Amino acid sequence: MLQTLKNAFKTKEIRNRLLFTLVMLVVIRFGCQLPVPGVDREFFAQWFAQQSGDAFNFFDAFTGGSFLNMSVFALNITPYITSSIIMQLMTIAIPKLEEMQRDGEDGRKKIAAITRYVTVGLALIESSAMAIGFGRSGLLQGDVTALDYICVITALTGGAAFIMWIGEQITEHGVGNGISIVLTINIVSRMPQDLATLYEQFVKSASTVTMSVIAAVIIIAIIVAMVVLVILLNDGVRRIPVQYAKKMQGRKTFGGNSSHIPLKINTAGVIPIIFASSLMQTPIVICQLLGYNGTGVWSHILRGMNSNNWFNRDLPWYNIGLLVYILLVIFFAYFYTSITFNPLEVSNNMKKSGGFIPGIRPGKPTTDYLTNILNYVIFIGAVGLVIIAIIPIFFNGMFGADVSFGGTSLIIIVSVILETIKQIESMMLVRNYKGFLNA
Repeated sequence: MLQTLKNAFKTKEIRNRLLFTLVMLVVIRFGCQLPVPGVDREFFAQWFAQQSGDAFNFFDAFTGGSFLNMSVFALNITPYITSSIIMQLMTIAIPKLEEMQRDGEDGRKKIAAITRYVTVGLALIESSAMAIGFGRSGLLQGDVTALDYICVITALTGGAAFIMWIGEQITEHGVGNGISIVLTINIVSRMPQDLATLYEQFVKSASTVTMSVIAAVIIIAIIVAMVVLVILLNDGVRRIPVQYAKKMQGRKTFGGNSSHIPLKINTAGVIPIIFASSLMQTPIVICQLLGYNGTGVWSHILRGMNSNNWFNRDLPWYNIGLLVYILLVIFFAYFYTSITFNPLEVSNNMKKSGGFIPGIRPGKPTTDYLTNILNYVIFIGAVGLVIIAIIPIFFNGMFGADVSFGGTSLIIIVSVILETIKQIESMMLVRNYKGFLNA
């Protein structure tokens, strides 16, 4: 990886792209510290510290701390992520959008434009809810007027739109997927603080030097093991061989070559964890915003949905929420893969092009074979996702190791870094081809 970056900086075009990306990320980090006019940041920090659930911590990690700072980038990239997920689901549900997606580059541009409008709409709704909800509780300073609300809503919505624009500029003039890079830098920006917290909590507070060393080794080993597991899960592929029949046209023979269908072990990426976490935390967020802590059975249900109560030795019955979370991750892994990979369509395309899987007849047998293999692969990937997601929750419940870079964050960081390196390598390869052709 270091050698790839070193070679990239030797090329002017790629070096300019890397520097442009770096400048844009610096702009984002400055914006995350720029407060919204008229907002009482101390009030919000106190309110944030009183929240018992981890939903806001998860949101703050995705915004790079800008949510806690209540900066103009408080919403950050989250409206765009939500908009993209909505558009992916709507593309499956609405035939016109599905047709638009198949229209090639023009169709994708139209969908991208719709995604931008949906992003601004979501940012407007979220910023209005935050301004009005928190404003009544004391978020805004002095005598609050309608102009103050408008100012906060405009600042937060404009910040989300500006972040989206920066992400698109990084995609066009920088390296890789700009939105993913923005999200990654937000998560990485919180890691030094989390590592410092782990150091203070387990290493520095140990009774002896030996215990401090053991604690440090255990922390490093767990982090390294999780990173390795994420890499294996991200790069794992099941290759299904495909053979193409030979065709005679005149005196020439066409076809006869072999290929493969790559099925990623983690077919759905980080989406199942995000969906499951969002579904579990949404009721908690709504209740906390309304100031409702629940009574009777509802109180226990809300606590069971809070991941901070899982693996708690004093409250073992709340682990039922953990079981629900695991089932949701597995369900969404199957659900999301089912709308992004269609074995029947793949089988028909193979049949039309004269391809077949060795030992499997074309048509329905091929579809059934692909479905069985896909279900097997999805289950392995879902189990891997569950393990990665649960490890930080386990140490939080058992030892109180509360950090923001959980399994979801590590999957995003590792995936984006690997994808960015591949993107840089592709740019270098294209440049070498151009140089060879020009010679």
